[in-house]
Amino acid sequence: MAAVSLRLLSFLCCLFVIIISQASAQTCDNSRGNYTINSTYHNNLNTLLSTFSSHTDIYYGFYNFSYGQDPDKVYAIGLCRGDQNQNQCLKCLNESRVSLADKCPNQKEAIDWRGECMLRYSNRSIFGLMENNPKVLVVRLENVTGSLDEFTEVLGNLMRNLSSTAASGDSRLKYATGSMPTSNFQITYGFTECTPDLSLQECTQCLGEAIADIPVYFNGKTGGNVLKPSCRIRFDPYSF
Repeated sequence: MAAVSLRLLSFLCCLFVIIISQASAQTCDNSRGNYTINSTYHNNLNTLLSTFSSHTDIYYGFYNFSYGQDPDKVYAIGLCRGDQNQNQCLKCLNESRVSLADKCPNQKEAIDWRGECMLRYSNRSIFGLMENNPKVLVVRLENVTGSLDEFTEVLGNLMRNLSSTAASGDSRLKYATGSMPTSNFQITYGFTECTPDLSLQECTQCLGEAIADIPVYFNGKTGGNVLKPSCRIRFDPYSF
């Protein structure tokens, strides 16, 4: 894919960002307040994110911890794609940590999405909340060949099936991947994932709304991602 990365300066509730990228995307929320370098909040943030690797008992790719005392308490969530092992997961999260320090150097709330993981932190509790915004769309430029109606129907069935499987996961993993033959003998691959602190109903809703974006923003395209704080979906003509 051609790569054009966009970064938001603030989280806007109803704003959709369309990017063409497979690298990473960040949003930095100025509305939640800023911190200064070496402040208590900054030190708490660094301490919290650096402790992820010390939790060797966590092998399923979901980290949700807090550190410090109000008003400088920090909450963080790290979520890796369900097929990542512990070393791959921590490597991705550390890369996200470095990227956020560069792209969002003083925002108290920020989020970084990558192909293999997501990292977000805030000065408010973000655990167990189903949040749809900010939302980033990643659009593959390649057009569908063959019957678009057939492709759309098969893709919808695939993503709904994967959504159901992911939502039924437990408090450690809500993730599903699969593939189906679509139009013109093309194989389409997909995955769905929620943060495991969501309920079955919340995960189903989050993924369902992401899937509903496909015909709106990805109509006629062979691949795309919908990235949200609480869930994500991806479909692609190539295995990933």
